[in-house]
Amino acid sequence: MTRIKRIYADLIREDPLNRRRPRSNLLAFDYSVREQEHLVKNLLQTFTASLLMTFLVLTMHIPLSAQKQNKFEIVETTIVETQQAIRSGKITCRQLVEGYIKRINAYDQPTRLNAIVVINPEALADADKLDQEFKRTGKMRPLHGIAVIVKDNYDTKDLQTTGGSLAMKGFMPSEDAFMVKKLRDAGAIVLAKSNMAEWAFNPYLTVSSIAGITRNPYDLERVPAGSSGGTGASVAASLGEVGIGTDTGNSIRGPSSHNALVGIRPTMGLTSRDGIIPLYLRNDIGGPMARTVEDAARMLEVLAGYDPADPITKESEGKIPKNYTQFLDKNGLKGARIGVFRQYFETQTTDPQIKALMEKAIADLKAQGAEIVDPFVIPEYQKLTQGIGCGDFQADVNQYLATHGKNAPYKTIADVIQSGLYSPYIDARLKGTTDPKNIAAQRTPCLDLYHDERNSAFRNAILAAMEQAKLDVIVYPTWSNAPRKVGDVQSPPGDNSQVMSPQTGFTAITVPMGDTYGTLPAGLTILGKLFDEPRLIKYAYAYEQATKHRHPPEKFPPLK
Repeated sequence: MTRIKRIYADLIREDPLNRRRPRSNLLAFDYSVREQEHLVKNLLQTFTASLLMTFLVLTMHIPLSAQKQNKFEIVETTIVETQQAIRSGKITCRQLVEGYIKRINAYDQPTRLNAIVVINPEALADADKLDQEFKRTGKMRPLHGIAVIVKDNYDTKDLQTTGGSLAMKGFMPSEDAFMVKKLRDAGAIVLAKSNMAEWAFNPYLTVSSIAGITRNPYDLERVPAGSSGGTGASVAASLGEVGIGTDTGNSIRGPSSHNALVGIRPTMGLTSRDGIIPLYLRNDIGGPMARTVEDAARMLEVLAGYDPADPITKESEGKIPKNYTQFLDKNGLKGARIGVFRQYFETQTTDPQIKALMEKAIADLKAQGAEIVDPFVIPEYQKLTQGIGCGDFQADVNQYLATHGKNAPYKTIADVIQSGLYSPYIDARLKGTTDPKNIAAQRTPCLDLYHDERNSAFRNAILAAMEQAKLDVIVYPTWSNAPRKVGDVQSPPGDNSQVMSPQTGFTAITVPMGDTYGTLPAGLTILGKLFDEPRLIKYAYAYEQATKHRHPPEKFPPLK
C-alpha cells in the first residue's frame, strides 16, 4: 500500500480540479505630498469625462441582450424558475453554466467542501447549443438548460468515470449510462461529476482515492453521508441545480437527509441500471436528488422508463404516469393513512433531537389531514430480515468491466486490488470481495428482488400488514442520528434505510423535516408500495409545502 499512500497524500495536498489562481501583482507607489495633491487635482478635473468614456467603451463591447438582462440569482432556484428566466431572456444557458462554474471555483476547494471531482469542459459548448436551439425554435425541452451534477459511478461519454477509485482514473466510457442519456436528451447539461464513497462501499461518509474527503455544507466538520455525498453536498450548496445519485441501501436518501434535500429511491425497475458501476446489482437503483419535491418529480419524469439493456425495467411498463408533476397537491395529505414505524427510532441510540423532530413531523402530517396509525408493526420483522441481504460485488463489477472491453483500465476487481490504487480505509472490504471463504458463505440462490424467495416473503409480509392496517404509506426518520463529524467512526450512525426499501423493491422518498443542533438537517422517509411514486410525491409535496424546512447552508451564499 506504500504506492497508494504516497499518491493519496499528494492528492490531498493538490487541487484535484487544477483550479489554482495566480496571485495578484501588487504595485507600490510612493508619492510625495505635492505629487499626491497634483494627482488628486487632475483626477477631479477629468473624473466626469473619464466616467462617461468608460461607460461608453464598456457598453460598446457588451451585447445588447446582456445590457438589458436583469440579474438572475441561481442559488436555491428551481427548474421552473430557471426555465422561466431563460424564456424571458433574463439569462442564457451559457450564463447559467458560467454562474455555477464560478460558484464551484469560489466554494468547492476554498471551503474544503470538495464535492466535485471534475467539471465538464464541454458544458459551455453544450449550453451554447441549447441557446441556439431555443433561439431557432422558441421551444424548450423538459430540462432545457438545467445544470446536473452526476455521481461518479455513472458512465459519461465525455468525462472520466471512476467510481471513486484511483485505479479508474482517466477511464472514459464510449457511451453514456442510460439515465445520463435521458437527461441529455431532455436538454439537461452535465455540469460536473461528483465525489462518492469509493466503490460505493460506505453509507456513512464520502471519501475516495480519486478526490479525497467530501464535507457537509451545513457544517464543514461533518460528513454528508455516503455514498452519493458529493451530489448531495453540491446540490445543497447550489453548485448545480439538481443531481443524480445511486442507492444500494441508503445512498440517495442518506445524503439527501444530511443535506436538506429531497431524494427518491425509485421502485426497482423504474429506472435503468445500465452504465452504472455496480455495488450489488440486485439492489442498485439510480434516482434524483433535488432541493424541492417538484424538482425531484420533474427529474423522475425524465429518468423513468424501459431500457432493453436492463431487463428488470420491463416491470415498469404500464406503470409510469404521463407525468409526476400532476401529483403535486398542497392538500395531498387529506385522508392519507400513514403508519409510524417506531422500531427504527424507539431505540437507546436514537438522538433525542431526531426523535423530537419525528414527533413534530407526525403532528404536522396529522394537522394536514392524514390519519395516523401509531405504532405500525410488521410481524416477525427480525426473522424475515435476518440474513436477507446477498450479492456478489466482484462478479457484478467484473461484468461491468467486461462490457467496456479494452477501454476499461482493468479487467477484474482482483486486478484493481493488485494495483494497490485505492484508499486504505477500504482495504479489508475490497480484499474480502475476492476471498473464497466469503464467496462460499454468500446466500444462494441470490436472485433479483422480484424472484428471490426471501425478498418476496418480506415484501408480502409488509403488504399484508399494511393491508390489515389499511395503510397507504409508512414513515420513519431517514437517519436516527445527526451527521457524524469527519473522522468519527464510533458514534451511532443511525442509518434506517438499508432494509425496508432495498430488500423489497419498494419506493421511498426523503424530505427535510427540520434541523438538529441548530443547523444539521434531518429527513423524513415516506415508504410506499411498488410503483407508488405518485402517492409519495403527493404526500411529500403536501408535507414540504406545509412545513418549509429546507434552507440553504449559510456558508455558501450568492456570489457578489
